[in-house]
Amino acid sequence: MPGVTIEILESIGREIPEYARPLEGAFGRGVRRGTDEALQQFVGLIRNPDADRRRSRRVYVILGRGEFMNGRSLDSLQSAYRIGARIAWRRIAAASLDAGLGGKTLSLLAESIFVYIDELSADSTEGYAIAQFRQQGTRLRRERQLVNLMLSDPAPETSEIETAARAAAWEIPKSLAALACHERDLVEISRILPIGVISATVDGYTCLVLPDPNAPGRLKQISDAIGHRFACQGSEVRLGRLSESWSLARTAFEAGGSGYFKASGLVRAEEHLVDLALFNSRDLIRQLRSRTTRPLDGLTPKAKERMVETALAYIEERGNASAMARTLDIHPQTARYRIARLREIFGEELDRPDDRLALELSLRAR
Repeated sequence: MPGVTIEILESIGREIPEYARPLEGAFGRGVRRGTDEALQQFVGLIRNPDADRRRSRRVYVILGRGEFMNGRSLDSLQSAYRIGARIAWRRIAAASLDAGLGGKTLSLLAESIFVYIDELSADSTEGYAIAQFRQQGTRLRRERQLVNLMLSDPAPETSEIETAARAAAWEIPKSLAALACHERDLVEISRILPIGVISATVDGYTCLVLPDPNAPGRLKQISDAIGHRFACQGSEVRLGRLSESWSLARTAFEAGGSGYFKASGLVRAEEHLVDLALFNSRDLIRQLRSRTTRPLDGLTPKAKERMVETALAYIEERGNASAMARTLDIHPQTARYRIARLREIFGEELDRPDDRLALELSLRAR
């Protein structure tokens, strides 16, 4: 057994570049122990195939975890297992032939060795995955803490954000923007978005922080990641002002959910500022509409709807009958008739700037 261990260790160091360094310290002890344990376990399993190897599995789980912590993939460790299996089989085969064992026994031994090596590899894969999951969990927790810190009001000191960013291994961009989306869409959207996007759940909404949102090609990246899903992007801001961008993105997300605009795909909140202003002031606008449209209350529902359309077209087209006719898809003479009727209903209010603005806000907010 000691001779086999030495040959395996020498071959591993010679054939695997990542393990070429002297087998010293914790790394060397781990590889040496893993080799000794593997050989002893295998011999023990030949004696008793039903032996419980749960305790010894820990050695290979730790080896897998160590590979992740050292920044390596599992390829090197699995190569080491295959080298160990090859050398062990060569030694076992030679001893078996010297002992006069038959071909059937040799075949069973060969099969058992490679099944056993698969078990060791599976143990190390489990250790690697556990370490990876724990690190990702820590990283995600720190990213969430960073997002919540940047959304604080009042804004934290830049140095505080920089410290949290280093802890989360997040590179601070020149500018950033907040993106609001459904929590159910977060995983799919994050999977496609560029590196550097971090996220957190804030007040029941999902907030993603987009680095350099107006960089070349970034809009297409974001739009492609969102696809048909609904998400709203706030304004581009400097570090320390993310809460402004988030407030705009969240308002747009609420407005889309309330039917103010189509809740599908990427909505850039800055392109809907008037609608969002009306949405944010909807209670006041509702009172304003009640007052400004009161002259229409005596009309039938159909006539009222017709005059509402006419009033909005009149304001938007500055009273130009021909332009109104095109907007409403009616004859110019009909447009002139409606303008006359509009003046009968509203009188001088149509000519007073403040009253006209109040009427437009009321009609736009419908």
